[in-house]
Amino acid sequence: MNPFSNLGIRHDIVNAITELGFTNPTPIQEQAIPVLLSGSNDFVGLAQTGTGKTAAFGLPLLELLDFEENYPQALVLCPTRELCLQIASDLNNYSKKMAGVHVVAVYGGASISDQLRQIKRGVQIVVATPGRMLDIIDRKAIDFSQVQYVVLDEADEMLNMGFQEDIDQILSTTPEDKKTWLFSATMPSEVRRIAKKYMTDPFELIMGTKNTGNANIDHEYYIVKARDKYAAFKRIVDFNPEIFGIVFCRTKIETQEIAESLIKDGYNADALHGDLSQQQRDKVMKRYRDRSLQLLIATDVAARGIDVNDVTHVINYSLPDEIENYTHRSGRTARAGKTGVSIAIINSKELAKIRQIERVIGKQFTKVEIPSGFDVCEKQLFALVHKVHNVVVNQDQIEQYIPRIMDEFKDLDKEEVVKRFASLEFNRFLEYYKSAPDLNASTQDERGRLDRGREKVGRFARDGYKSDYTRLFINLGSVDDFTRGDMLGYICNNTKISGKSIGKIDLKGVYTFFEVENNVVDKVQQGFKSVDFQGRSVRIELAGDRDRNSGSSGGFRGNRDGGYRNKGNGFRDFSGKRRESGGSERRRHY
Repeated sequence: MNPFSNLGIRHDIVNAITELGFTNPTPIQEQAIPVLLSGSNDFVGLAQTGTGKTAAFGLPLLELLDFEENYPQALVLCPTRELCLQIASDLNNYSKKMAGVHVVAVYGGASISDQLRQIKRGVQIVVATPGRMLDIIDRKAIDFSQVQYVVLDEADEMLNMGFQEDIDQILSTTPEDKKTWLFSATMPSEVRRIAKKYMTDPFELIMGTKNTGNANIDHEYYIVKARDKYAAFKRIVDFNPEIFGIVFCRTKIETQEIAESLIKDGYNADALHGDLSQQQRDKVMKRYRDRSLQLLIATDVAARGIDVNDVTHVINYSLPDEIENYTHRSGRTARAGKTGVSIAIINSKELAKIRQIERVIGKQFTKVEIPSGFDVCEKQLFALVHKVHNVVVNQDQIEQYIPRIMDEFKDLDKEEVVKRFASLEFNRFLEYYKSAPDLNASTQDERGRLDRGREKVGRFARDGYKSDYTRLFINLGSVDDFTRGDMLGYICNNTKISGKSIGKIDLKGVYTFFEVENNVVDKVQQGFKSVDFQGRSVRIELAGDRDRNSGSSGGFRGNRDGGYRNKGNGFRDFSGKRRESGGSERRRHY
């Protein structure tokens, strides 16, 4: 008997999940399902991604709802369209042997009219992203007055993305006597406040310690100079020939640039970020799930909801602005009880952030040296040997070619054949890495002197060293709803320069300092010569005394995806004009 039957799940659901390969419940499923099946408690479940939370709330919902009635009885809110589609698909799979189950996925970036038609035909479970759900509620196209259960999945990430107001408005349309089930990977204070506001004496289930990471993940960090980061990243990838990983960047522009560089360098890679259409996103994800992509380069928000098995590595090309996001990133690997590695590529100034993350996840990082060129060649050689040793031979198909193959090799002995096969791949890496420098940076090297070269982030010239960057002032800042990522896009859009030419962006309240390569200063100033932002002229000046007198006023908001920032019922594009969101997702279409 399938152990799920012992949890109180009826046979037609058990039969369906057995066909899906569900043989034993995960710890959160084992402990949450009996509680949720009672239908009498609000519930808070704290568990890492990849631990089976969808089934933990999905199976009880299928048990508790009345599928002979065709009105909304359950609402599942989640942060991204990817996760929305994943949950809806899972619920449909769990209920495939049941009659009359209607699940509708409601998310931005897809036709709202199609979603409205599905709702009108009748639905018991609505799975939705907050912005699109609110659009449909505003159209008075759905009635939640009889909803019995609301599930807030990935609650911490919904709040990180700024959906607090939307969630409040959506929940205000549901009955007070409904049951609320909240699932989260971390429990920041904002999530705790939501639980207090919408729940009455909830049953709290914590798998592990609050905010801790998956015990099956090894956490490693490499210290490099900023100018060597990309080279070090490639070397780490080459040192792991069987890598199937997700690489996290801080902004959309960085994501796209890294992906394009990898493709040019011959790697199977592609980018996933908020500027992609749903069709483009689906195409990238299909290639990744089919494993025709080895590396998926993504932003934090775009990667939410990705549920792909057997991800071996998560690489933090840039550490996240918010510590909690590290937990979400690393949770993409070591899913369903498997093991994985989470890597951070940092400079020595970021060591303090590594220590912060260690305190949050309750695990120590291991400092690892960037492998030498020789180490990489050796690793690649034996990976090839291992692949040859384990290849499955199709005897029927190859048999006809054996005589010709043997004839080709008749003048070579066994040892010579082995050498030549091994050299096919080995020579390529040997050539590339024959003069490979040591890329490891010591803490002293990083702190004791400025090392420029191709370093992307500029600083003021010190100790007589001439800077490759010029620091500029712009009269726009965080009060104008800019994040650092928005500002980066705004500068690039108006000047037509590459993001690679821009160094540090220091966002203040009503102004911003940013650095550009010396050779594009005139182009930047010309690009902003007649630019207007909300009725006032945009000024670009050399930082000069403004910078020395700036102190620490203003402040900045950390960028999450380097894209559009929304406030109210519309969004601003990089031109500064306000656009109405209409029937599409109120916030970014991730």
